[in-house]
Amino acid sequence: MCCVSSSTEGQQHTFHWTEMNNTTPETVGLDPVVLRDQLFMLWNQKDLQTLHLAALQGFSKLSEPLEALLTILEGCPGRQKGRSHTLGHHVLFEFQTWMKELPQVTLSSLSEQQALALQRRALNLLIDIQASFVDGLINIYQLNSLDPAILVLYIMNLMSLRCYKEAAVLSVKLKLQKDLNMEEMCVPLILQNKLPLAESFVTGHNHLEQQLVTLLDSWCHAYFSVDEISRRYPRLSLAKQCMSQIQPKLLAKHVFRLMEKFNIDQGLCPNALHKRRLDSLRFLMYKTFVEKGMTEEIWSDHVQYVVADDLELRISLVELLVRYSDIQKAAQWALRYNIPRNRLPCGVWETQQDLPPDLRHIGGSAQTEDWIPSQSHCQKFYQVPLTKDKVHFVDSPAALQRCRNIVLKEGGVVGVDMEWQPTFGCIRATQRVALIQLAALDQVFLLDLCVAGFCQHPGTVSFIRSLFSDRSIIKLGYGMSGDIKCLLATWQQLLEEPLKMEGVLDLFKIHPKIQHQKINRPQNGPKEVLVGEGSSEKGLSLLVQQVLKKPLDKTEQMSNWEKRPLRISQIRYAVADACCLLEVYSVLSGNPDQFGLPSDLRSIMSRQSEKRGDKKKKEDKSCDKEECQGAQRVSPPRSDTEKGLLCGEKPSEDAPPLPPQHLRVVCDNMLQGLGRYLRCLGVDVIMLENTDDHRVAAKLAQAEGRFILTCGQPYQTLRSQVGEGRCLSLDCAEKARDQAARVLRHFNVQLKPCDIFSRCQACNSDQYAAVPRKDMVRMLKQKGFLQDDSDHTHQQEEGKLDDFPTPGVTPEIPRYVECQWAPLSELDPDTLTFPGGAPIQLHTVPPALLLRISLFYVCTRCGKVFWEGTHYGRVLSMFQDILHITDTEAEAQQH
Repeated sequence: MCCVSSSTEGQQHTFHWTEMNNTTPETVGLDPVVLRDQLFMLWNQKDLQTLHLAALQGFSKLSEPLEALLTILEGCPGRQKGRSHTLGHHVLFEFQTWMKELPQVTLSSLSEQQALALQRRALNLLIDIQASFVDGLINIYQLNSLDPAILVLYIMNLMSLRCYKEAAVLSVKLKLQKDLNMEEMCVPLILQNKLPLAESFVTGHNHLEQQLVTLLDSWCHAYFSVDEISRRYPRLSLAKQCMSQIQPKLLAKHVFRLMEKFNIDQGLCPNALHKRRLDSLRFLMYKTFVEKGMTEEIWSDHVQYVVADDLELRISLVELLVRYSDIQKAAQWALRYNIPRNRLPCGVWETQQDLPPDLRHIGGSAQTEDWIPSQSHCQKFYQVPLTKDKVHFVDSPAALQRCRNIVLKEGGVVGVDMEWQPTFGCIRATQRVALIQLAALDQVFLLDLCVAGFCQHPGTVSFIRSLFSDRSIIKLGYGMSGDIKCLLATWQQLLEEPLKMEGVLDLFKIHPKIQHQKINRPQNGPKEVLVGEGSSEKGLSLLVQQVLKKPLDKTEQMSNWEKRPLRISQIRYAVADACCLLEVYSVLSGNPDQFGLPSDLRSIMSRQSEKRGDKKKKEDKSCDKEECQGAQRVSPPRSDTEKGLLCGEKPSEDAPPLPPQHLRVVCDNMLQGLGRYLRCLGVDVIMLENTDDHRVAAKLAQAEGRFILTCGQPYQTLRSQVGEGRCLSLDCAEKARDQAARVLRHFNVQLKPCDIFSRCQACNSDQYAAVPRKDMVRMLKQKGFLQDDSDHTHQQEEGKLDDFPTPGVTPEIPRYVECQWAPLSELDPDTLTFPGGAPIQLHTVPPALLLRISLFYVCTRCGKVFWEGTHYGRVLSMFQDILHITDTEAEAQQH
């Protein structure tokens, strides 16, 4: 017989605990109501350690544990929906722990009638959707074995009570999706901005997946009205925020995403496809006739692809031409597509009748182009340093052999680029490559993959493998990840037998280093060539402008690369994209110091290869990602004057450095990994929970003066709810460590070693109490986590404890922690709780740790216990590149 004592608020409570191995539940009959009241008393006193022991002792004395547990849970006061920190959750957790030692306590030991009665009672407790609570009840009472009719009836009852979220969660856990109506379940969820939950409901059931996608597609119809939902679901109260989810553009995005996710035939979603094509058509009109950023010849190719054989889109094209261009052009296209007279805009029919014969057809003989462009073009843009005879089309095995002989020379340098047909999001699949450009020495080879038979010829695939796997040949590219993705979509063989990548140097990866570097240029040099200043260029064109003084002409970038023959301007563009890589590489390798690069650019290439090989490791040191487009996003500083740019605001160049403790942010629930990194570096971080609405971030930012860190779709909504420059968007694909480094650089945060772990990782508090080993041993004994028979072990360490202060005195602050320190005297000696009510989490301290740890740190807000281990060194190493270490700190680290 063991005895566990707890002293709380001056009263002594003693619990007798009969060993489980010697006593069975049938021999003891503790009243579950008495046990519940006993546990509730300890819960109110926040004595979780004693509650743990009392629960284990009490369960062993119950005559009918499974029935008694339900009685206790049903009578637990203060149950709070969706909260984990309640007495009921703790009781259930402790019961599951206790059951592991008694496998005989199961429903199978009861009669069928008794088991069914308990299962029905357990069902009534499932209104709480906390995962751990629900899973515990389902497992203990084997609810999955109940008659599906009973379970479905229960789910329907929840829906009648408008508990749609709870009904969906339980349906998934109980595997009842096939027995329920998809629309009745999912429509309310969608209107409550819980589409992800609706997705989880249908996932894994093909017919339900298709039903959900076609439902969303039906809402994308041009004449769809939200009133239809109100009529079909009169019990639903549709608030304004619900209506914001029923927007055709947003719904079309979801439809296309789900078509990809569930692999659903595009033909089943005509409305979303029509909406996407109509948006693409409007984009083409604006790009061509307002921005003047696309030639009418390129526009014509794309328009025909977008409208295809859709009569409504053809009519929309004519209407848009009347608005953006002129009525004559609208009449020409109306004639081309034979639009019925009653569907034509006003005046178009009359204009058609007046058109002369030579204007009744769109297009004519193509204009002859010269290889050498106009003088104004030569002055403004980068020009290919090759004559036309140095450009070779490769469209046969014989031509490919000539290409191999030059391109695959050992020790060579090859510029690689690829082109494919833009689809403007009108199809799901990754595009196939139409043209591959290879620049080597003074020649360029254009591999025409649109030629029938050449693309899938074994020799073509073999050549691509040989090129990319040859380590002796440097392959230059810019943003090659997109090229490789399309390459894999072109040749399935490269997926079955993965393409080996050796000797690849992606200039996109080193471009941020060049942008960050101050380049020494003549004081009176043209402004447009200064790094990151006054330039509208981006991507490869910006790099070419910075290094070779002139940008690329990107007019043909979005042209139809599958149409043959290619225009001269298209060929010029394709050749320039490959040739410029060789020239940029030559300049960078000839004067690397000027651009802040290592003397041997091959070393960058080798580091990139190592990072690709280690990308699956936990602490991957990946290269910088491409900067986000637009001033609203956090991007690598392009110059000293742009450091810290956010939402269009430039801080003063003389802005003082910011310590991490002064930066206050709220992280959206999609950036929890970033939030954890920032918090461990000392930044004041609030992280939204997975169940929180994104708008909670705006409320916290407004109330507490925090910056919002988010990514993806919520950015546009959140930025409108806070002040200018208070909302930042990051790249979700970037690793959390790199996101953290980007944020710190953006705000000019001066991170020091003493900032690491200056905040509690659990609750964000910056106040700790230092607890010497002597006091920790005393507390563990007081709460029964350390037995008296271990005294002799710790007495051997007594000599080492003399250096630490006695209780009530703050020990010496560790060298690496920059935080507030609370005196140990603030700790209640009886309850071991801090003034805020948090008890020390003694159950997390392994007794074996006492032999080697002499000082513990306890968060005064949540009671979490920390001690010095290897985490500090790992974090220090991980952020070494952005740490500001003084000579004194460096010397201290060495010692």
